Amino acid sequence: MHYAFIGLGHLGGHLAMSLLRAGFAVSVHDLERSAASRLLAAGARWAASPADAARQAEALLTCLPSPKASTAVLEAALPGMRAGSTWIEMSTNDHPTLKALSERAASFGVATLACPVSGGVHAAEAGTIAIFVGGPQDVFQRHEPALRAMGAAIHLGGLEQAAVTKVATNMLAFTHLIAVGEALMLCKTSGVDLAAAFEAIRASSGNSFVHETESQVILNGSYDIGFTMDLACKDAGFALEIGRRRGVPLRLAAVMEQTFIEARSRYGGEAWSSMVVKILEDTTGHALRAPGFPAKLSKDVRTTSSSDRLADLSEP
Repeated sequence: MHYAFIGLGHLGGHLAMSLLRAGFAVSVHDLERSAASRLLAAGARWAASPADAARQAEALLTCLPSPKASTAVLEAALPGMRAGSTWIEMSTNDHPTLKALSERAASFGVATLACPVSGGVHAAEAGTIAIFVGGPQDVFQRHEPALRAMGAAIHLGGLEQAAVTKVATNMLAFTHLIAVGEALMLCKTSGVDLAAAFEAIRASSGNSFVHETESQVILNGSYDIGFTMDLACKDAGFALEIGRRRGVPLRLAAVMEQTFIEARSRYGGEAWSSMVVKILEDTTGHALRAPGFPAKLSKDVRTTSSSDRLADLSEP
């Protein structure tokens, strides 16, 4: 099956490469052609526009930074999409926007799968990222081989169920990140060696996926997790919107969102999201640093988290 992939940023480029490695025909497009260099060298075809990409393929995949970008790309691509094809949206979007866009696609005879991803850039590179699938079961089954080539695909129900689950996982991750910074700072100011503290937390009931991954780039000082403050604020806002719509009080999430908004105002929207812990570093005058930690996570990073259980859960 021939897939078109639009949006070759930190995540999208790795996802598209996984499709190529699995033997799928892939056409690619991005605002910056340079973002496609590795993919073109690996055998991808360049598409001059979203409509051109859609004309070449049986399914269009998008991995974009905002609902506004997803809307613009889908509107540009739909004239080139044939009836019976599929739009696979891998961006993180709010459900009302996703619902409206899926209805727009349906008017062209195009089915929609919501497939937001979670697990980090290194997991996208390794092909182990979690993919939360929402949409008709038969459409999922049609594209299941491609989705499993990119990661661990879990069918959660309809579009809303996939979108909300992704937002919920990000809400947890952002909250864990703030908590990790506070825990490491307690250790730092009490004279605990931070490399030892990292291992102690990882071996304890306080461990989390965020600690195993983002704590490493914090302790290095690069903060480079491949995810920006703007994206974190967008996704945190989605969580609060869902809570208001569903009547669910999200007290911790509200504090988390305000903390990220403060961090964005201090360090900028393009700063890495893990820099949220720098608020505490600046406030206390203590840097959370330890030798031996990487500046950037690689696809080979090892954790003791639930990756094996996730792979089991995603099996058909």
